[in-house]
Amino acid sequence: MQNQIKEKSLSQIMFMCLGFFGIQFGWALQMGNMSTIYARLGAKEDQIPLLWLAAPVTGLLVQPLVGYFSDRTWCRLGRRRPYFLGGAIFSAIALFLMPQASAIWMAVICLWVLDTSVNVSMEPFRAFVGDLLPEGQRKTGYAMQSVMIGAGAVIASSLPLILTKLGVSTQATADAVIPPSVRYSFYIGAVVLLCAIIATVSSTPEYPPADMQAFEASKKEPFNPLKSLKEMGSAFITMPQTMRRLAVVQFFTWAAFMIMWVYFSVGIAKAVFGAEPGMPEYESASNWAGTCFSVYNGVAFVVAFVLMALTKKFSAKYIHIVCLFIGALGLGSLGLTLFGVKFTPYMLFAPMVCVGVAWSSILSMPYALLSNSIPAEKMGFYMGVFNFFIVIPQICVNFLFGYVMKHMLGGSAIAAVGVGGISLFIAALFMFRVKDHAEEK
Repeated sequence: MQNQIKEKSLSQIMFMCLGFFGIQFGWALQMGNMSTIYARLGAKEDQIPLLWLAAPVTGLLVQPLVGYFSDRTWCRLGRRRPYFLGGAIFSAIALFLMPQASAIWMAVICLWVLDTSVNVSMEPFRAFVGDLLPEGQRKTGYAMQSVMIGAGAVIASSLPLILTKLGVSTQATADAVIPPSVRYSFYIGAVVLLCAIIATVSSTPEYPPADMQAFEASKKEPFNPLKSLKEMGSAFITMPQTMRRLAVVQFFTWAAFMIMWVYFSVGIAKAVFGAEPGMPEYESASNWAGTCFSVYNGVAFVVAFVLMALTKKFSAKYIHIVCLFIGALGLGSLGLTLFGVKFTPYMLFAPMVCVGVAWSSILSMPYALLSNSIPAEKMGFYMGVFNFFIVIPQICVNFLFGYVMKHMLGGSAIAAVGVGGISLFIAALFMFRVKDHAEEK
């Protein structure tokens, strides 16, 4: 199929990646609000990591399967696009239902549906770029995905605060635990996600399999779960060396970000605003956490354009190393609270800028390195397997970090975020072991 692939214009690449804008819009609403939603519904801080399990567990189970089956799919909508659309519909439903939850178990169910559906839509997008762009344009394609992710996250993270400025209440009502500013944000997110996915599906055609006759013949074979599992297991064992080494980098990278997502909002509420759930200051802290997330996503959005320029001159490997070190500096600085350093709300913007630089690279450079080292016919599957090394560290954090918080960090959530800086620093060191095949060529 590689000889069919032609270079795309920047506008074509933009529409190809537009669906990621909607996906990240939904993710950002979840990342910025779920911990405080759980807290409003009565969850304790050491319970929150377990309540977040939906995201990593569904990613672990769904993404490899979607990647495997999308490699073997061809219909009127194409190979990856049926998964984009199906996942988007259920994601929009879950986003609409989430803020109507009145008990923890209801929020948990909505989160599982949301994360499962978003994973169905999201996984094929990584392979989509590998399918439709020639090798020389893939770094640009993944950097464009980073642009879209940044743009979606900035707007979504700021949305509750924007609605508050427009006069929407931040106080819970007698008939709803979740305040209107959060509820309306989720409703808007449902519409944005669905519209963005539809825009990509309608504007970007896919290439049919190179050997359609052989592909049609394989489709007629009855589905054999054991054979499929054997094929997936074999491909997992024989994954390329570059992928194995990137896996270690990904483990420490995503452990750091999971810690931040889980603990940042509740951490600044207590450490910076001196607030507990139920206090008016807690709602201000929640909105400020969304603003901080908007800052790092906004920085990631801007840096993504810089990365598109830098990839023309520098190796993706060394770009990623520098960005990870910058992110480690930002998150690590929050650990200074263990030594009595006090942060004001505006002081939090400095570490968030550093996090944004790292985040922009995390969303693009590892995939550029990976896509040039794996076979085209297994692109979807390997992109799904690569997700193992994103979700496994998140599961580890969800199960184990509550103990660390309780017994080693004295219950300080913002100090826990600082520990993420150490994890990013380790990721940057392991990145030196990764080979950049495009650079070698």
